[in-house]
Amino acid sequence: MKNRVLCALFLGLSGVFFALVASAQQSGQALLESKCGSCHTRTDDGLERIKDSRRTPEGWDMNIVRMMLIHGVKVTGEERAALVKYLADTRGLAPAETADRRYLLERRSNMVEDQPDETLAVMCARCHTYGRFALQRRTEGEWLKLSHFHMGQFPTIEYQNLGRDRNWWEIAKNDVPPLLAQNYPLETQAWSEWQSHAAHDLSGAWRLTGSQPGRGVYHGAMTFNKSGDDTYSISLNMQYADGSSVKGSGSAIVYTGYEVRGSVELDGQTVHQVYALTPDGDSMSGRWYLRDNDVIGGDLSAVRNDAQAHVLAVQPRYLKTGETAHIAIHGTGLAGNVSFGDGVEIMEIVAASADTITVKAHVGDGAVPGQRSASVGSVRMDDAFVVYSTIDSIRVEPENAIARVGGDGPLAPVPAQFDAVAYLNGADGKAGTNDDVRVGVMPATWSVENNSEAAAALEDTKFAGSIDASTGLFVAAGAGPNSQRPFSTNNAGDLSVKAVVTSGGSAFEGSAHLVVTVQRWNDPPLR
Repeated sequence: MKNRVLCALFLGLSGVFFALVASAQQSGQALLESKCGSCHTRTDDGLERIKDSRRTPEGWDMNIVRMMLIHGVKVTGEERAALVKYLADTRGLAPAETADRRYLLERRSNMVEDQPDETLAVMCARCHTYGRFALQRRTEGEWLKLSHFHMGQFPTIEYQNLGRDRNWWEIAKNDVPPLLAQNYPLETQAWSEWQSHAAHDLSGAWRLTGSQPGRGVYHGAMTFNKSGDDTYSISLNMQYADGSSVKGSGSAIVYTGYEVRGSVELDGQTVHQVYALTPDGDSMSGRWYLRDNDVIGGDLSAVRNDAQAHVLAVQPRYLKTGETAHIAIHGTGLAGNVSFGDGVEIMEIVAASADTITVKAHVGDGAVPGQRSASVGSVRMDDAFVVYSTIDSIRVEPENAIARVGGDGPLAPVPAQFDAVAYLNGADGKAGTNDDVRVGVMPATWSVENNSEAAAALEDTKFAGSIDASTGLFVAAGAGPNSQRPFSTNNAGDLSVKAVVTSGGSAFEGSAHLVVTVQRWNDPPLR
């Protein structure tokens, strides 16, 4: 029962981020005093403990939920929203401090983390992501208190894997806090400088481009209308390369001057948005995802329509030598001659506006394969377009993925979405090396195979789930023991995902590793 309560509290995060009313914003400081001051001692520079840490909006919300669960703090949804807003604005993280870990805020699945410190990787990141503590800033004393909290709240931690082979508590008490304080200190130049940043109003029209794994590239428009201090209503529309389109509307809020969080009803589904605004306030980028299934989502970049001219995207992103096709260039303020470089002839301007110019282009047989820039008049986008004569290899992305069984209870299965990406060999002439040239996502035929002898013995391909042969979407099977399986195991599995792309009369194959495992019962905003 406690697990279900915890899930409900964390799922309530959408209410915190996306339903904040103006009256609640005005009471953030007063609420901090009234709700937190009874336990946290007042000092000259703020409330004890609270003044000694900085966090993202997600981090502060998790902290408030912990106070509610462990210490019985009573706050309404509106009060919780106001506290998160106030704390994130006054004790947040600067853009430079979140830049390397935004994948965690954007809930990107199947990421392989960079873990720069081996001690912290073993002592901290064996239970949760490295980014979870890398997106915090504390004094050394506060990092020490966190060690004590872990020991008190999870007393078996020193006997678990990678704990019992060392003097865990002595390391956690003596070595880890100064190391964390050195790498993630409370006081930083980045935060000091950011506190004097100019506030930006998002109001107005924005031009957007992006891509959604399994569905392809899109472009469109997004409009923000101010509804309160740092709060907005949103409307947007997106047109995909296959001709389909979606429209939606909702609301958004800005934390810490650049952390944009939104919620939109898009094509009948609730979509959450996590974007970072650039310091000049003229562009933003990030990810959107389905509220009930964050594996499904897309990357997005947007610029103000009244900003300077930009080339934002080219669709399609690649063209084969000898072919003629319509190519759309998306951006803002577009005007002037179009060029894709030597060997690509612009035969005709099919349609032209400030947002999109569509041309009929022919790639000569002698055009040099590789990355090309796209220019319109005086503006240019580097690495916007690829010319190829034949592809050299296929990679399946992501290379490693996790899906989760579900459906027998409150949790639906967690899928895994794959794309087949074509590459050209780089200067070394070898496939799979760092100098390979990414051509782009290509249509593929998908299948799964058992990844090991053990998987074959358990018939994992039969029981773990299925993959859509044309879209690359794997949907895991139902949860719970399965009496039809050998040894009556559940529907977990160890699979190899296969993609076959046909190009130029040849078949190219790629593969990825997929682990199908059990449900994640507690799923906090920062995993």
